[in-house]
Amino acid sequence: MIPFEALLPYGVIIIMFGVAGTGMSAAKVLAQGNGKQPRVNRDHWDRRMMERDMRLTKAFRAQSDTAVAPEEFKISSVWRATKALKG
Repeated sequence: MIPFEALLPYGVIIIMFGVAGTGMSAAKVLAQGNGKQPRVNRDHWDRRMMERDMRLTKAFRAQSDTAVAPEEFKISSVWRATKALKG
C-alpha cells in the first residue's frame, strides 16, 4: 500500500517551484523590455544599436522605421571619453 499522505508535500514543493520559476520568468520579461524576451549574448555592436534605438525612440526595446531621425537625435549623441595611447 502506498502512503498517499507522504506524496502531498512533494506535490506542494513541485507546485511552488513552478510558481517561483514562472514568476521569475514573467518578472524578467516585464522588466527588460515591453513584453519581449531578454536579450542574450550581446556584443559591442548590439549595445551600440541599443543605445541608438534608445536615443531615437526614447524606449529601451523599441525600434523606429522612419527614414528621418527626429531633431533631438542631433544633440543627444553619446561621446566616449578614452585615454590617448602613448606610443
